[in-house]
Amino acid sequence: MCVNIGHGNKRVIKAIQDQAAELCYAGPSMATKVRAEFGPLLSKYTPGDLKKFFFTLGGAEANENAIKMARFHTGRNKIIARYRSYHGATHGAIQLTGDPRRWPNEPGMGGVIRAFDPYMYRSHLYQEGMPEEEFSAKCLQQLEETIMYEGPQNIAAMFIETVTGTNGIIPPPAGYLPGLRKLLDKYGILLVCDEVMCGLGRTGAWFAVDHWNVVPDIITMAKGITSAYVPLGVVAVSKKIAATFDDRVYSGGLTYSGHPLSLACANETIRVMEDEKLVENAREMGKVMKDLHQQMKAKHKSVGDVRSIGLFGAIELVKNRKTKEPLVPFGGSAPVAGKIANYFRDNGIYVHLAGHLLLTNPPLCINKKQLEETFEVIDRALDIADEVYQE
Repeated sequence: MCVNIGHGNKRVIKAIQDQAAELCYAGPSMATKVRAEFGPLLSKYTPGDLKKFFFTLGGAEANENAIKMARFHTGRNKIIARYRSYHGATHGAIQLTGDPRRWPNEPGMGGVIRAFDPYMYRSHLYQEGMPEEEFSAKCLQQLEETIMYEGPQNIAAMFIETVTGTNGIIPPPAGYLPGLRKLLDKYGILLVCDEVMCGLGRTGAWFAVDHWNVVPDIITMAKGITSAYVPLGVVAVSKKIAATFDDRVYSGGLTYSGHPLSLACANETIRVMEDEKLVENAREMGKVMKDLHQQMKAKHKSVGDVRSIGLFGAIELVKNRKTKEPLVPFGGSAPVAGKIANYFRDNGIYVHLAGHLLLTNPPLCINKKQLEETFEVIDRALDIADEVYQE
């Protein structure tokens, strides 16, 4: 889910080496050639008018700065975030996070409002056979009720992962994202899309929001922007938010913001993605992976649901399909998960296991043969999950 261009790309390695030989470091207030190149290159792909960038060293820092920008811009304090989310482990980002990694860090930063996700497989709002658009409308009605109870005049922004990442790879149902944009605009609430995992080609588009033709106010990104070869995070902001700081100092700064090595890596990563058509490959191989997911669901009774968009996918494991009881308790552990993880390691592949979720997020350069070979191992590993299935 990090190394989008694959391991050991010689072009990117050379770009890092060349930059190190020319200039290893310049302060964040200094202009550099590599920084001048990066802005126009990235702005070719960021949606709408999100053409101003603030540089960090990772996704958590990007989200921290997005929190501050949203509050400074609106003059409001509260922020809506969702339960099935992960936004980072730093002070503010971990409070936005909905999953159990938040618990030991509470109470932490104040002002965070929690909302439910458009998670069709587990939402009580969803009824079998319900059209996605109807489900989305119900989710948005529920969200609007929350907004009214919290006072829309108090809410600066809503942070979402455009496609939920480690908490389930949950693409928004039809109508949800455009409806969310309209709802937040109604109350002057900013939309911040965390694309740290789902951005930079992962879903078969440069940014996941492109699938729904929605332009948020802020996008945060990391991981794929350098394919994780070196650390870099980016906050992309709209013209109206950037204008807030035309005559007002932005009270935020980082020693390594705009680090030359990071930007040299990012520049070449984007060029590799362009030249090798990795976004297009993610889109095409995503169709192959979707078919492989369906094969796993048809064969293994422990597979409750499968979801994917591009090369961003998850296999959700359950003890019983009727009750949907997770194979691993929420926030807990189970011996079967360790057995599955050991099987993957012993058979030469790394698959991220998040509780009862088996994430399928390969490098975007993967081909059909490699995908099929990997799913042969996944197929055998799911036999282990089937052993604890309860009829």
